Amino acid sequence: MSENASSPAPQSSPASSNGPGHPSVAERAATGKAARQHTPVSSHRGWKPAADRADPVGLLEDQNLTRVPDLVPVRHGRMMASPFTFYRGAAKIMAADLAHTPRAGLIVQLCGDAHLSNFGVFASPERNLLFDLNDFDETLPGPFEYDVLRLAASFTIAARNNAFSAADVTGVTSEVVRSYREGMAQFAAMRTMDIWYARMSEQEMIAALEMAKATQKGKAARKASKSIEKRTLKNAAKARSHDSMHALAKLAELVDGKYRIISQPPIVIPVRELAASFGLTSEETQKAVGEQLQSYRQTLQDDRRQLLERFTVVDVAHKVVGVGSVGNRAFIALLQGRDEQDPLFLQVKEATASVLEDHLPKSVYEQPGERVVQGQRMMQAASDIFLGWTKGVQDNRYLYWRQLRDMKGSAIVEAMVPMGMTFYAHACGWTLARAHARSGDPVAIAAYLGKGDKFDRAVVDFSERYADQNDKDYQEFLEAVRSGRLAAREGV
Repeated sequence: MSENASSPAPQSSPASSNGPGHPSVAERAATGKAARQHTPVSSHRGWKPAADRADPVGLLEDQNLTRVPDLVPVRHGRMMASPFTFYRGAAKIMAADLAHTPRAGLIVQLCGDAHLSNFGVFASPERNLLFDLNDFDETLPGPFEYDVLRLAASFTIAARNNAFSAADVTGVTSEVVRSYREGMAQFAAMRTMDIWYARMSEQEMIAALEMAKATQKGKAARKASKSIEKRTLKNAAKARSHDSMHALAKLAELVDGKYRIISQPPIVIPVRELAASFGLTSEETQKAVGEQLQSYRQTLQDDRRQLLERFTVVDVAHKVVGVGSVGNRAFIALLQGRDEQDPLFLQVKEATASVLEDHLPKSVYEQPGERVVQGQRMMQAASDIFLGWTKGVQDNRYLYWRQLRDMKGSAIVEAMVPMGMTFYAHACGWTLARAHARSGDPVAIAAYLGKGDKFDRAVVDFSERYADQNDKDYQEFLEAVRSGRLAAREGV
């Protein structure tokens, strides 16, 4: 542990008059205040890398060992685009750094990769648009600070990448931490079930934008605020159009009266073209897909399993997704209901051990796919009705399943201006606080954070220092590509 880190405070609570395991509100607040004494909120100031810090390029190489070799260069190519895209793919590097940071001992279900591009909108089962976290590949119980630090640093890096002024970079980063702290105080005062049902809907996002617009002074500021609101409404409308029919038009073609997934190598490669590389015949591939689907169905609750059984598999393809996920096995499956105009697209992603498991207790779930699914259900206000998991065909391969497109949408970070990113930071900070409040103790965390901005300022200081380190790691990564140590394929 580095010299600027503190050991975690004890996690146990005092004996309670409410019975074992159910301390009173006052006792929960006392736990947070005690943690504040043990690990001051200002302790994140002055961060510097550990003296024995691992080689960042070496950590990426370790991850590549289990990935599809032909896609590893694509992953590197996407990470080369900017320090921000590098950061998106460097969760393993930051996990190693976070292991040396101060911890208050207040445990929550972590996203594990809570950067600003892992938030977005999607449909609830009631067909309402919600804003929430949307990537849980690294989810694991752990110190709440880990997610806050990764999220805050991502805003600093993204704001710098967008050439914001130093004041605007600080303002954006301060806003996400302040929103988290004030959101947690809000949840600390709420009833237990109200926390569980809390969510940020499309209507609430628009209402917040209207309120923000009303407070703007000056013609230019009001114009910018109105532009942000217009863009938000446009993005919401676009997300509503992202469904399986939209995916069918983009990803499939009609051949001899039947739809099949279009081959677009190396991004989309139908299994019919991949079977040989897996050592399988066409018949064996079809059988393997059927067995996988049957196994996956067993992880769904009864009503959703019966709904899924109304569909049959038409085609399956390998599809490259994301930045950090590139190289892991990822597939899309085209299913058909009553006829060709009743499609359902499912996404199947490989789940590996969380990068946090190198430094925190291992997951209680032996199957990494179940770890992802259960973590997502814990953190999200509402989750995909077809969220489930299964073991892969190959040994030591694990998968989780969900709908490919269900009114999903995300912000274009690189196009954000300071005012827009500040509003987005507020939404992300509040959303992360709500996700943590579902699994952790919002009363203890709020008491630890306090009412002042000491924690905010400490995290801003950490974020600036970590952004500097990320720049250095990015340059080292680029040098590894230039020297031939790492292969890269850009523009894919």
